[in-house]
Amino acid sequence: MTRFFLLAASTIALAGCATVEAAPIAAAPAAATGEDQPAPDTMRWLYGSGEAAGASIQTWRQLADYTIAVSRQRSAPRSVPLGLPDAAGGIGTPSCVAEDGTAKPFAAVFDVDETVLLNTGYEYWQALTGKAFDPSEWKQWADQGAGIAPPVPGAVTGLRRLREAGITVIFNTNRNSDTAAGTVAALEAAGAGPAVHLETLYLRGDDDMGSRKDGRRAMIAESYCVIALAGDNLGDFADVFNADESAIAARRAMVARGEYAQLWGNGWFLMPNPVYGGWQHGSVGEVFPPATRWKPAPGDAPAIMERQ
Repeated sequence: MTRFFLLAASTIALAGCATVEAAPIAAAPAAATGEDQPAPDTMRWLYGSGEAAGASIQTWRQLADYTIAVSRQRSAPRSVPLGLPDAAGGIGTPSCVAEDGTAKPFAAVFDVDETVLLNTGYEYWQALTGKAFDPSEWKQWADQGAGIAPPVPGAVTGLRRLREAGITVIFNTNRNSDTAAGTVAALEAAGAGPAVHLETLYLRGDDDMGSRKDGRRAMIAESYCVIALAGDNLGDFADVFNADESAIAARRAMVARGEYAQLWGNGWFLMPNPVYGGWQHGSVGEVFPPATRWKPAPGDAPAIMERQ
């Protein structure tokens, strides 16, 4: 997913998404404490529901079917568009031919967190305590989560199919580079490996662009023909999408219309993640444009006010 995860107004560099603002976890009712308290709705959906598992499996199956089919086409290979630091408009299509004239090998590039691995252990701790993010705790999780972090449903089968088809699997995550060993161990324990840092695993700190992934995408594209991208946040496809996360309507329109709309399910694959991400901005007025609003009769006031 790379991300900055904000709990109770803390901004941090986390898994595989962009800068996000997450609402603080609501305090549990007085009668419910510890593991008896209700989990946040978004966490219930992503980490506990059959619906989330079905959506993830569906996406992974479509991703593998598409990518394998592209790899078998007899026409000249063509990279999927991807965010690049020097591309006009922020998104370009690198050549699939190396400088020596040979064809670059095919690759599919994935975010890690909530795309390949589920951070259930870390999110459990956040749900249980409701405490603000602690960078040292996140590092402990990233270093020690192997064997606890399960794979996203469908990921292990999807990655196996890609590798069997001769497609290189590459991970591009915003976990910090000093957690490389723990990240490799977690991927391998979940059945999603292998991964080798700076070969098939790229992390925040491997270049000088911080949480922005375009530079790492460019590094990958130097050696590979990237035919699929997958992640849980728009920054996993191009940094330009997260350039202004507060521009709610414009950000949505950018990905839902025109040339970029044609890429979803056609080289770009988005995994469901309602827990955190660059989408966590927007007032009621910003999320609901005037033309979409409705109010019941008889008045404009909220129903609770009308009853008073």
